[in-house]
Amino acid sequence: MSERESGMGGTEDAVRKGRVQSGIPRLDFILKGGLKQAGTYALMGPPGSGKTILANQLCCNHIQMSGGRCVYMTLLIESHAKMVAHLSALSFFKPEYIPERLYYISGYQVVRDEGFGGLLELIRRTLRERQATFFVMDGMESAEQFATSPQAYREFVHSLQALASMLGCTTLLISNVRDRSHVENALVDGIIELSDQLIGPRAVRELTVLKFRGSDYLRGRHEVEITDDGMVIHPRTEIQFSKPPETAREQRIRMGFGLPRLDEMLAGGLPSGSTTALVGAPGTGKTLLGLCFLVEGARRGQHGTYFGFYEPPPRLIEKAEDVGIPLERYVKEGRIELIWQPPLEHFMDSLAEQLLERLRVEEQKERQRLFVDGAEGFRAAAVYADRIPRFLSALTNQLRSLDVTTLITDELELFKTELELPTPELANVVETVVLLRYVELRSQIYRLLSIMKMRESRYDTSLREFRISRDGIDVAESFASAEAILSGHGRIRDGNGKGARKKKAEPGVLKKVLKRTGRTGRGGGRGR
Repeated sequence: MSERESGMGGTEDAVRKGRVQSGIPRLDFILKGGLKQAGTYALMGPPGSGKTILANQLCCNHIQMSGGRCVYMTLLIESHAKMVAHLSALSFFKPEYIPERLYYISGYQVVRDEGFGGLLELIRRTLRERQATFFVMDGMESAEQFATSPQAYREFVHSLQALASMLGCTTLLISNVRDRSHVENALVDGIIELSDQLIGPRAVRELTVLKFRGSDYLRGRHEVEITDDGMVIHPRTEIQFSKPPETAREQRIRMGFGLPRLDEMLAGGLPSGSTTALVGAPGTGKTLLGLCFLVEGARRGQHGTYFGFYEPPPRLIEKAEDVGIPLERYVKEGRIELIWQPPLEHFMDSLAEQLLERLRVEEQKERQRLFVDGAEGFRAAAVYADRIPRFLSALTNQLRSLDVTTLITDELELFKTELELPTPELANVVETVVLLRYVELRSQIYRLLSIMKMRESRYDTSLREFRISRDGIDVAESFASAEAILSGHGRIRDGNGKGARKKKAEPGVLKKVLKRTGRTGRGGGRGR
């Protein structure tokens, strides 16, 4: 996402379009440019949802970005001294703005003693004296308590809106959660709602734009984080990239693993700009195979990125070096970057943003390679499980548009004969599926590799033994003893080569999924 989309740049363009940028990461992207100049907006949400932080962040960013002046009026909420003390811990807040640029004033005593007429006069006088360009009124529910009737409150909000518009002052009215049909919501130019709720054991803050006159905006709920830098908003990935670019690199090349027999099975390697799923049970070699892919790219001068959730970089380097993969060398040379997400609570859209923004930094380097280890990291970060198919589709489309060749792992259950993908949507959005399996044969455990699906390319459908040793990774010739690999059972033969005992093969669920999404390539055919 560009600086303009993230809300951290493009101030001159916004001014020309009559917009007041928030400077809050991605809020202006959601609002398609920012708040409208001289507009009046309602900000509502329960206690603890971040209303005060958002409003003060808007004020400080407005001062910093455009040199504006802000007036912040409170009505029976926490004292200004306490508010400033709490805000001082956040990096965006600048106490030196007070009082010349950021002026705090209480309107409670005036509205209590003189009613709405006195309050409007106080607002008019203060905005003019301070030459304010941004006005916040915090505690609208307190003002409503002094209304003699709903009509009187409606007239007050209408008069306030007219006053702010006449003075060219953008206005934000803050209140606790209100019914959408509330009179205030019918009058204002836009409504932004913050929520804070428990979904299972997780506490989740979200932002929703319910109304925005005169402009399009991104609808629905968007994840919110409150950090030391203030509020950060993460628009849903599937709506950020709902219209992927249609252009693509004309000349595609093959991106090999550096394993001759595997590259032969893939007709030279994976097509550049494609996405491949590596699926298998724990310990089958998914991570090592992915690291081989990155190292081979680095050897060819192609930049690689590892984006993982489980193993920190030192452990990853040690693991690779133990089997002869020279990962440490290319990491030190800067050809491979290791990005590790500690096992904490993450936001799914934040993870996607972090990954894509990092890849854009390296965009000038052609033919990038990416290894995501694994899909379950995104799945665990999802607040709403039904978003996963749309999320993965949007993310992989964006990776293709950046011409990034991607491997992403997904982990099968260790002790289960049927092959059920934990993230079945993954098979729909990738071009290639490579399956790694264990097979028990003659009291020994073997690893087998097979290509289950490969769109727009020929590929070898035979099963191959996949060996991992201190000498490296080796893909052998066809492993004839494992004819029942898709059912998870080996066949035991006697010394004459005749079948002595064969376990009944159960249908593979993964095979059924792949039949729905692309041919399995039986007979060495071409995938869809």
